[in-house]
Amino acid sequence: MKKSLLLIIGVILICSAYSNAQTNATSVYKKEHIQNRKPIPYSNIRESDVMWSKLVWRFIDLREKMNLPMYYPSTPADDRYSLIDLLLYGIENEGLTAYDTNDDEFKVPMTMDQIRTKFDAQDETRNVRNRLTGELEPQVLIGEMHTDEVKRYIVKEQWFFDKQTSTLQVRIIGICPIREYFKDGDSELDGVQMKKLFWIYFPEVRPLLASHEVFNPNNDAARYSFDDLFLKRHFSSFISQVSNVHNNRQINEYTVGLNSMLEAQRIQNEIFTYEHDLWEF
Repeated sequence: MKKSLLLIIGVILICSAYSNAQTNATSVYKKEHIQNRKPIPYSNIRESDVMWSKLVWRFIDLREKMNLPMYYPSTPADDRYSLIDLLLYGIENEGLTAYDTNDDEFKVPMTMDQIRTKFDAQDETRNVRNRLTGELEPQVLIGEMHTDEVKRYIVKEQWFFDKQTSTLQVRIIGICPIREYFKDGDSELDGVQMKKLFWIYFPEVRPLLASHEVFNPNNDAARYSFDDLFLKRHFSSFISQVSNVHNNRQINEYTVGLNSMLEAQRIQNEIFTYEHDLWEF
């Protein structure tokens, strides 16, 4: 009886040790800091304190080296997500609301089926020949969303000067992933295509972003969250549009090529120069 009891205890200890070894296969400690984080709440801004404000739209190109942490991993791994996979996870499982891309005012909600349509990932029914009977039988092919085709984002943000704290601040209002894919056929519209998928209201998605980490190439023990990435401006971008009298026309509608980049840089410098001109030394 004692030998049987000792044998059972030994098996339990071995299984426990094996389980711990599997858990700590990639790390000697359990990561809990990012998973339990909450977004830092914004400070209250009164209308009377805002003496200057400007709406700005930016393009984030994920092919730039600084933006690679948003693009990888291409498939979720070890609780790490690319930004698009995290947004889709939030829409499917966390009640996150996606909005239509007809405008950027977050008015018309979208369903997951509509998003799958934007990815051309609808289920298809095809007649497939049965190898045993030789007859054609209908078979449903599940559509797959290729999230690695999302290579750009549009970020809508508001810059403003708070006279109460004498600081120039920025608040991100929304983000919109852009699918870039190649269409091959006989149409004149074939070639590289870009399609806006959906808009996400940024204050709503912040709790989800704050609880998922971003890869830090310099230190695996000091990874930060997606919320930190946006709040601390750890991304590279360029201005594509600014609020104007021409119904918010984009820069590429009145300039092309290098002139567009110079115009974007001029607008960026104008925003920062405004703050500097308010000070006297």
